[in-house]
Amino acid sequence: MKLSDFDFDLPEALIATRPAKPRSSARLLVAEGAQMRDLNVYDLPDLLREGDRLILNDTKVIPARLRGQRWRDSAQGRVSAKIEVTLLEPQADGTWTALGKPMRKLALGEVVDFSEDLSAEVANLEGGLRLRFNLTGEDFDAALNASGAMPLPPYIEGKRPADARDHEDYQTVWARNQGAVAAPTASLHFDEALLTALKARGVQMSFVTLHVGAGTFLPVTVEDVATHKMHAEWGEVSAAAADQINATRAAGGRIIPVGTTALRLIETAASADGHMPVWQGETDIFIYPGYQFKIADALMTNFHLPKSTLMMLVSALMGQERVREIYAHAIASEYRFFSYGDASILFPSQK
Repeated sequence: MKLSDFDFDLPEALIATRPAKPRSSARLLVAEGAQMRDLNVYDLPDLLREGDRLILNDTKVIPARLRGQRWRDSAQGRVSAKIEVTLLEPQADGTWTALGKPMRKLALGEVVDFSEDLSAEVANLEGGLRLRFNLTGEDFDAALNASGAMPLPPYIEGKRPADARDHEDYQTVWARNQGAVAAPTASLHFDEALLTALKARGVQMSFVTLHVGAGTFLPVTVEDVATHKMHAEWGEVSAAAADQINATRAAGGRIIPVGTTALRLIETAASADGHMPVWQGETDIFIYPGYQFKIADALMTNFHLPKSTLMMLVSALMGQERVREIYAHAIASEYRFFSYGDASILFPSQK
């Protein structure tokens, strides 16, 4: 199976740089077996059955993109250099792993100022950048929220910088467990009106947590896709969520993750017979054609990048040829692509 099998030509004009307003007004391509329909996300309750269960990722995106300056004494006097960092993950020793740009302008022990309140010392450069901030706890959270920008994907930031609108737009309405540096983007289409309509329909919902990492934007670089190594992300299925999922399956309801992050988590946690245990840990599951799904009956998801692991995941669910047809229809119908774009809901024919 070659990387080129998951390639397609996408007109640049179809890459969304802002989300639909209101959220649930985004378009929704419904692919059910051999059928396709063009609807809107607010039509979702009419597509689901009483007793179906949506699986929602409640991770909260941190404003992880920081721009600052470092100062250094030189023969010409005190000189500064602009530094941009993207926070990745807090460590047990109180430091944060981060990506730095440009790394060559950073030295061990020097301080980067991000605002009047927030600064960080370069604590490590070997094996990756680590920063030790001058604040901790709620003081750090407040300063980060004031100084940081949402870490938008490269295909958006290449067109415009993140701004104040993204603090709301790039966050789900139910976000509560802080730790992601990328949003579970299929969930961005949900608003309170849609949630109310789904509950009235008898559709149930369970919350799980998968902290989406920056590795979600890393390209696949191997031609033989089976040799690709996924980045690890931390996730959790609580006892309440596990009980709800098991009860829905026992009652004959469908399990429908909203987004590839929720799907990857529940497929990691589920046993071979589809039972859902309480689970916590890191997952690096790689789902590509040939994978046998254990628990997900369908998937709501956005439209993904060519040659991405997410294209491989939806191809595993629907079949490679069927996904080619779906994406050809989406492009011809001018659906908006990627994180701020439109959505699809995919029902495999056997479901």
